[in-house]
Amino acid sequence: MERIEKLIDNLPPMDLMRSEKMTLVQLIIPVESAHRAISYLGELGLLQFRDLNSERSPFQRTFVNQVKRCGEMSRKLRFFKDQISKAGLLSSVHPVVEPDLELEELEIQLAEHEHELIEMNSNSEKLRVTYNELLEFKLVLQKACGFLLPSSNHAVSEERELSENIYSNDDYVETASLLEQETRPADQSGLRFISGIICKSKALRFERMLFRATRGNMLFNQAPAGEEIMDPLSAEMVEKTVFVVHFSGEQARTKILKICEAFGANCYPVPDGISKQRQITREVSSHLSELETTLDAGIRHRNKALTSIGYHLTQWTSMVRREKAVYDTLNMLNFDVTKKCLVGEGWCPIFAKAQIQEALQRATFDSSSQVGIIFHVMDAVESPPTYFRTNHFTNAYQEIVDAYGVARYQEANPAVYTVVTFPFLFAVMFGDWGHGICLLLGALVLIAREGRLSTQKLGSFMEMLFGGRYVLLLMSLFSIYCGLIYNEFFSVPFHIFGGSAYKCRDVTCSDAKSAGLIKFRDPYPFGVDPSWRGSRSELPFLNSLKMKMSILLGVAQMNLGIVLSYFNARFFRSSLDIRYQFVPQMIFLNSLFGYLSLLIIIKWCTGSQADLYHVMIYMFLSPTDDLGENELFWGQRPLQIVLLLLALVAVPWMLFPKPFILKKLHSERFQGRNYGLLGSSEFDLDVEPDSARDHHEEFNFSEVFVHQMIHSIEFVLGAVSNTASYLRLWALSLAHSELSTVFYEKVLLLAWGYDNIIIRLIGLAVFAFATAFILLMMETLSAFLHALRLHWVEFQNKFYHGDGYKFKPFSFALITDDDD
Repeated sequence: MERIEKLIDNLPPMDLMRSEKMTLVQLIIPVESAHRAISYLGELGLLQFRDLNSERSPFQRTFVNQVKRCGEMSRKLRFFKDQISKAGLLSSVHPVVEPDLELEELEIQLAEHEHELIEMNSNSEKLRVTYNELLEFKLVLQKACGFLLPSSNHAVSEERELSENIYSNDDYVETASLLEQETRPADQSGLRFISGIICKSKALRFERMLFRATRGNMLFNQAPAGEEIMDPLSAEMVEKTVFVVHFSGEQARTKILKICEAFGANCYPVPDGISKQRQITREVSSHLSELETTLDAGIRHRNKALTSIGYHLTQWTSMVRREKAVYDTLNMLNFDVTKKCLVGEGWCPIFAKAQIQEALQRATFDSSSQVGIIFHVMDAVESPPTYFRTNHFTNAYQEIVDAYGVARYQEANPAVYTVVTFPFLFAVMFGDWGHGICLLLGALVLIAREGRLSTQKLGSFMEMLFGGRYVLLLMSLFSIYCGLIYNEFFSVPFHIFGGSAYKCRDVTCSDAKSAGLIKFRDPYPFGVDPSWRGSRSELPFLNSLKMKMSILLGVAQMNLGIVLSYFNARFFRSSLDIRYQFVPQMIFLNSLFGYLSLLIIIKWCTGSQADLYHVMIYMFLSPTDDLGENELFWGQRPLQIVLLLLALVAVPWMLFPKPFILKKLHSERFQGRNYGLLGSSEFDLDVEPDSARDHHEEFNFSEVFVHQMIHSIEFVLGAVSNTASYLRLWALSLAHSELSTVFYEKVLLLAWGYDNIIIRLIGLAVFAFATAFILLMMETLSAFLHALRLHWVEFQNKFYHGDGYKFKPFSFALITDDDD
């Protein structure tokens, strides 16, 4: 045993097996070099600062004014970005790189650009409002005259000329004829009118309101304006309607004007004389052309200014974000009483201490400070953060584990094993080497375009797919491997590794697949014999194979989880966990389900016809009975009795000793004896998850005992339920295989049986659609989620606490758009 322990101790450490060793450090930084030192540490990205001013509000901190300035500059940059987007311009793909600006210079530049843009926007809005008013006036003149003039039969030649050149009243002949009886001067009959323009969406409600307000004593005429008018606020084109309201009386006029104001309708005076109308129309058209020229010139000038800003927008945004991050970090530091230096604390990996010290020395030199920055290690009471150094390949697997819970500091990391077990268990459920090739092509496309896609902003689904490209790669490779074992290519078997080991039972056998097969040569060298496909024994054979294989894989992975709990206990020097958790758990699991796995392997090797269900059931109900034909090896009955007794002993072994030993250690501590024992981690942190290391005196025996009882019951019941849970490997594999068979036989082959090219193409299209969206998308997602559950629940609950917190260093590379 000692030799084995020495061998384990001498094994080389793995980068991902346990999190990086962390240390708590203190920095004492002179004020003149503080900004530069924090900037260099941000570029390095290996120090996580602690907030030493957590009791202060953000407005009570030292550098609150600088943070406000950076926030204001961020607002201006967002304003520029919105303006560039509204103008339909694009920020420069290759921005101009300027020499480093001071924050004050950038602040002045941004203020000037904002003032210039606001002034241009204000002038443009004023011109647009004037332009819209003139355009509306022109449309009212053109359309409203058709409701006011007599019909063409009674008009003089001058009126006909105006009607043809300025407006067209062909559509309103009936309306105009209603006024034929009226004399031209409106005062003689007492009939008056108000003309204007309103949004088309409000016209119907506007008419109803006028009708109710005047009690029907009005005549309402309307016509489409014919042109869309831009709203100066929303910059959207709006359809409008020209209206003319005829009424009588001053009281009605007041009501109509109020309703027009309420509905946002603009009223314009239309003169009575034809000559006046034509003169005003000419003047309005002249003003409109001048305004159009002015507006176009203003837009060109504004776009030129925005384009100039766009060249520098990326660099300015990056600079402001970095400055804001620096001042936010400086606000986490304490001012010394002398107001001449800042004191900071933070976590850093041990391997990064030399790099941090070098960066601090550079900051001292570059800032011409007479006093160096003091860097020294502190003793920590609380648990350090968890930090794993990952790369593009391992990062996705680490994220899968972290989604369940971040590893406790220095505990065994499941991601090391997840790299292999996760895609393999997925492939056991998904196994089809045809579908695996399709997944492989998708993974290779994502990996080939890695450089391009990593710089683009992807949607949520594509971002998730791209982040898991290497997971998809291994999933596809293992799917091809398992598909070759199952001998399935889109559910079709192939004689890849030679001829079948089975043939027709006799010469007269015409339908071997329905009548049965006999073995005539050595077994098929790799995977499932293709002759099983379609035979009467296909489902019983494959069900038996996949079910037993699922149990073997499940027991193996659960044993791995218990073994990792041993390495955790050994690393934290907790001999109680080794003696009273690891040993009884291994005995209990392998006495029952390890024995079942052994029986499966023996049955496969010997070809026995023993009923394993009967063996396992009667192992509990009547362990002393004779096994008869279900006996697979000599001495099986006494072995089963011994294993059953070991399983029964393992339960109280897990439950009782540990709480009582902890109680004894606690009482001896207060009697002043064996104090050194408690200095080690014999006092297991599991029994007091939050504060066992800090507050040893807070020992509650009943709480510890209940916790241990829950843990023991959970393991005993979980050993059964978790083993049964691994049968999902068999169930999903069977479902995938049967779905593939249905789509192949009932869609593709059925359509191919018709001698019609259209039916064949339809069948091929349906088969391709079902393969892509059901088998390659839905089945992939289903197998992925089930593999995720097997790792989170069945595997990680044996050894993984997952109650740590991530190492989040101050790093400029981690700043995102949301941090503005």
